[in-house]
Amino acid sequence: MQRKTRLGLVSGGLGAYWPQFPGLLETLKESARYVTERFEKQDCVVVDAGFVSDPIESASAAEHLRRADCDLVVVFLTTYLTSSMVLPIAQRVDAPVLLIDLQPTEAMDHANTGTGEWLAYCGQCPLPEVANVFRRSGIDFRSVSGYLRDENAWSRIDAWVGAASARAALRHARLGLMGHLYPGMLDISTDVTLLSSQFGSHVEILEFDDLRVRVDDVTEAEVSDRLDQARSIFTLDDSVDAGDFAWGAKVSVGLDRLVEDFGLDAMAYYHRGLGGELHERLGAGMILGASLLTGRGIPLAGEYDIRTAVAMLIADRLGAGGSFTELQALNFRDGVVEMGHDGPAHLQISSGAPLLRGLGVYHGKRGYGVSVEFDVEAGPVTTFSIGQNRDGSFTFITSEGTVVPGPLLQIGNTTSRVDFGRDPGEWTDEWSATGTGHHWALCTGHRAKDIKAAAELLGISYVSV
Repeated sequence: MQRKTRLGLVSGGLGAYWPQFPGLLETLKESARYVTERFEKQDCVVVDAGFVSDPIESASAAEHLRRADCDLVVVFLTTYLTSSMVLPIAQRVDAPVLLIDLQPTEAMDHANTGTGEWLAYCGQCPLPEVANVFRRSGIDFRSVSGYLRDENAWSRIDAWVGAASARAALRHARLGLMGHLYPGMLDISTDVTLLSSQFGSHVEILEFDDLRVRVDDVTEAEVSDRLDQARSIFTLDDSVDAGDFAWGAKVSVGLDRLVEDFGLDAMAYYHRGLGGELHERLGAGMILGASLLTGRGIPLAGEYDIRTAVAMLIADRLGAGGSFTELQALNFRDGVVEMGHDGPAHLQISSGAPLLRGLGVYHGKRGYGVSVEFDVEAGPVTTFSIGQNRDGSFTFITSEGTVVPGPLLQIGNTTSRVDFGRDPGEWTDEWSATGTGHHWALCTGHRAKDIKAAAELLGISYVSV
């Protein structure tokens, strides 16, 4: 079961005000209740540590949030408070910190506002103080200022919550690597230790025999059920061979068991094979099952590209799909970059019912069987790649464009025409110069700011084209 993001929340103000201005504390607590309810509408677990009025209460709240293993801690500055009330929270809780100050309305009614009412609007007053102390203490933070029902502010807050979800997905992810590197693809080669040291993920090294024994145990009834499921999702082209379709269904059931048995959140695979032997047939039969899993939020990437599998996982957790993609051709007449890939695809972002096409031979890979063909739904998209630098550090790389309709290949590939608003050749040159590998995740929506936020929370460098 996918772990939900844990959002820690603490609200606070200066306790010296409460006896001076009766009613102020209840006004601020009402604002805090609205913020809590707003967060609870998101797909995350909210750990509310309550309202604090002094450093002693803050220390208690910090201990509560520390035990909760939060992925992001939000500190709601409801009015002025001292930095000594906030610093212990950031120091003791091992999670990124977001400071928010949301005043009650867009502006004060100055003619009817006394000191007590004004203090409810003074959440931004301590922000420079807290920011100064955090910087001097070496604590990373980010802030959002606005008012309670300010949708612009909430969109910025939501971006940080999404980034925390992506960070949490990686910190708790179990990544599978099955098979071996596609010979010669030096850009795909990834130091698996760095996946654990930089992202916190566990990497499970798998053999194709781990899949083989599970496929051997699949029953005819299970194959029949999987075929029915596939028919309900895909349009079957006349080129689909019944035997290849049944084999893909059998491998799909075995693949589900492999993912469940090892508790995998994402996986990359490749096996070259030889002369039609069993491992070659297993590798060639994975496209159907890999696409079904990817559509369920467990992304699989071909050609042993674990970094792209990670990008697909982040994209999925951001609600952006994330389909395995590479360059296919440039269309200078229409001003678009044509991109896609054979193999696994994210079925939830298809423009229509995805097609299963039968292929008598896979290009560049041994084997034959069924392959998935579709176009990502028209509209804004983002290319998202994870590059690896000379020093081993990772880089998140993005570029925003638009999928536009037009003629597509019909060769069992996912193909999309992406307009980046510029000459396709110039875009390709700049994109290639970033350090991207030759695969990436194609995400729905313009997601650059969300991915940039995730990079910041992970301590990863970021490049935009």
